[in-house]
Amino acid sequence: MKKLAIITTHPIQYYAPVFRLLHERGNIDIKVYYTWGSDSLNKHDPGFSRVVDWDIPLLEGYPFEWVKNTATDPGSHHFMGIITPGLTRQLADFAPDAILVFGWAYHSHLQVIRRYHGRLPVYFRGDSTLLDESSLFIKRLMKTTFLKWVYRHIDHAFFVGTNNKAYFKKYGLKEEQLSFAPHAVDNNRFAQPRLGEAENLRIKLKIRTDEILILFAGKLEPKKGTMLLMETFLSLNPENCHLLFVGSGSLAPMLQLKAKGKEQVHFLDFQNQSAMPVLYQACDIFCLPSSGPGETWGLAVNEAMACGKPIIVSDKVGCGVDLVSAHNGVVFKAGDLVTFRQALTDLLVKKRELAILGQQSLLTIKEWTFKRVAEAIEQVLLKYPRTNH
Repeated sequence: MKKLAIITTHPIQYYAPVFRLLHERGNIDIKVYYTWGSDSLNKHDPGFSRVVDWDIPLLEGYPFEWVKNTATDPGSHHFMGIITPGLTRQLADFAPDAILVFGWAYHSHLQVIRRYHGRLPVYFRGDSTLLDESSLFIKRLMKTTFLKWVYRHIDHAFFVGTNNKAYFKKYGLKEEQLSFAPHAVDNNRFAQPRLGEAENLRIKLKIRTDEILILFAGKLEPKKGTMLLMETFLSLNPENCHLLFVGSGSLAPMLQLKAKGKEQVHFLDFQNQSAMPVLYQACDIFCLPSSGPGETWGLAVNEAMACGKPIIVSDKVGCGVDLVSAHNGVVFKAGDLVTFRQALTDLLVKKRELAILGQQSLLTIKEWTFKRVAEAIEQVLLKYPRTNH
């Protein structure tokens, strides 16, 4: 059986299920190496301004090893935050037939890519896009030169969607070096009916069944466009409509100040994974108005769609081109109060159609699954001849 070593920084709720599925399917032998080290558990997330301890299992059902991280300032927030001198020995002990690296922008990850290029097939998983390209020619030229050098060391990359594929092709990877492995969530978990809990949440917030609830869930930080959402909602002052912010972050105090005395605006603190389906099922519209930079995908959109909800996103949200259309929502120009106001108004006047739009979301997201990711990885690995160790 062919062996695949997977290099990634820390357990993530969107990747662990793929690792589990690859192991369960039994077509390849995998081992995951977490390069941040065991300290990555219960880590402080600066975006949420708190320690995040996910309440779903992330380390069960697949083989993994912690890698000792000797970085002075460990973490995934900067290049020198992942330094793992012992990783080479751990990989040698496993003797993989190929290596899959999640993200190159860490000292050790780039080191692995360079070390094993030409020795083993080196695969890559990332979700970068061209949505935030600099307008400065010199900066773009330097970036292009560097990234083409990086991706010359990659044999095959798994792209998550249209914008990510365009990024890989711009920086040197060819069509035959690319496979679609969609960004996915546990659709079944989010679709499992929790209508009683959702109804109780609306009652708690004093939102009637005939009123529309718009939901934002995520980090309350500038790039997410939460202030634009607040200002647009308040300027519209729509009747029979409520806005709910779920999450924490640096903008929370300012947003709460803006909403003071506004009974139609609500806040809930950070909610863990097991609670999120209730929130999505309680809302009528999900909104992610990010202005960027760095909103490479927006997996909350997948989650809301799995709960059958219409979507509003900006054109800086990476998933918009693949997941959102006139059939299930609206894409508006990022940071533009006028176009956002129109997008919001368009959906609010379609109150009777929201359920139909939500059903289209549900149909669309059914194709974006962990199984498709696992199948893509297996297909690429199994087409290469086995190496000799």
